[in-house]
Amino acid sequence: MPNRAFIGIGSNLGDRAANYREAIQRIAQIPQTRVVRQSSIYETEPVGDLKGAFLNGVIEVETEINADLLMRRLLGVERVMGRKRVRGRKPTRGKYRPRIIDLDLLFFNKETIDTRVVTVPHPRLQERLFVLAPMSELAPTLIHPKLNKSISEMMAALKSPFRVTLARADLLRPAPKREAATR
Repeated sequence: MPNRAFIGIGSNLGDRAANYREAIQRIAQIPQTRVVRQSSIYETEPVGDLKGAFLNGVIEVETEINADLLMRRLLGVERVMGRKRVRGRKPTRGKYRPRIIDLDLLFFNKETIDTRVVTVPHPRLQERLFVLAPMSELAPTLIHPKLNKSISEMMAALKSPFRVTLARADLLRPAPKREAATR
């Protein structure tokens, strides 16, 4: 039986919609992994002194690989797409930086995992409307294994000062190809 995982996706640099689409395509190419569903895309105002709104969403995948290997593959997708992380340490809380792509393993089955590579459930997902809003589309009744609350309950309890709005539905569609001008 395959593992069920939810992955958060975010981008606020360059062509955010193209980055988002490319990340999903690359995740779909991870061996023994299949994208099952994806949420709508949400636009999130930048936090702190960041410039440029984020596009955020969540995908559900089924995979035969374990959480550590899946996270390593997600980090590989980030690297290939141009993201640079500080090697050897997890990001510092409160440090928000512009990102071409950000991939977070939010849930892996109903497991609680804390390794050098990954912490699942994601340790701050209950504080992030830009994660809970798309998660509520895909799995509103999913219970957080540590907090013993559903996604819907966490979303209702969240008092976020940040605005999250539904982005245009066409953002996931590739841009039309332009024909070369003829002389």
